[in-house]
Amino acid sequence: MDKVPAAYQATRGSVLDVDTTFYSRLTDPSARERVDSLVVPIREGRAWQVPAGHVMRLTTLEGPQVGDLNLWNRHNPRERFWASRTRQLQRAHVSTFDRLWSTLPYLRPMATIIDDSLAGYGVDEQGGRIHDLLGTRCDPYVNRLLTGEDFDHHCHSNLVRAVLPHGLTEFDVHDVLNVFQCTGLNEDDQYFMKACPAREGDYLELFAEIDLLCALSCCPGGDLSVELWGPDAGDPLLTCHPIGVEVFSLAPELLAGWQPPVPSPYAGGHGLTGPSVDWTAEKRRRAQR
Repeated sequence: MDKVPAAYQATRGSVLDVDTTFYSRLTDPSARERVDSLVVPIREGRAWQVPAGHVMRLTTLEGPQVGDLNLWNRHNPRERFWASRTRQLQRAHVSTFDRLWSTLPYLRPMATIIDDSLAGYGVDEQGGRIHDLLGTRCDPYVNRLLTGEDFDHHCHSNLVRAVLPHGLTEFDVHDVLNVFQCTGLNEDDQYFMKACPAREGDYLELFAEIDLLCALSCCPGGDLSVELWGPDAGDPLLTCHPIGVEVFSLAPELLAGWQPPVPSPYAGGHGLTGPSVDWTAEKRRRAQR
């Protein structure tokens, strides 16, 4: 069977045409300096800033753990990570050289993945892949629907608490990148989650294309090896581990020629001034050919 081509494909010189040589050199540990670090505790969330031109590393410190990541433009939180468009422009599970895109009307790369210790995982026997964009964050609203109980340490709640000190609210929390999470679609086209294959010391590195405010939740499901809902549901507390965050500045020579991407150059208007072509007349003219 012939492979079906992707709907969105890069043209040479477009922002989808990634300079892999440039991003590969940013992983050199001898040309960076750690300027910030923190630990996201189990079943909690934390927020931090990453200046443009810096690298952030997310690490599974003590064992497998899923994390839910949100990104905002630090100066304009209306510009935030757009999971669904990233899924279209890149893929449903992202890895090295994939980019995380922002919402309309900005539509530009917010961060580029430059290194991934799990890049070689590929596709497992059930069709599972790593670093998921198919699903979204767990939240107390769905939990209430499924169990009739309230639980305030779902990823949505954790992210809400994390961003409150930065002037954001629940309305700013958005669909996530599920880092280290293994997911796919089953034979009935239903979303599934598998036990996280990460081990202590696995990591994902992202290069900040613009000034970022980031927030991460350590999922209360831990490594997702325990069912969270349904007749086989259990308590995954013992499978929960913290995630480490590090921010690195880079040697200036590594960034030679790099500039933060600008927002979409679309002029705006959306045709509100009326079309320059009478489409009804044009359709009639073409039909008469």
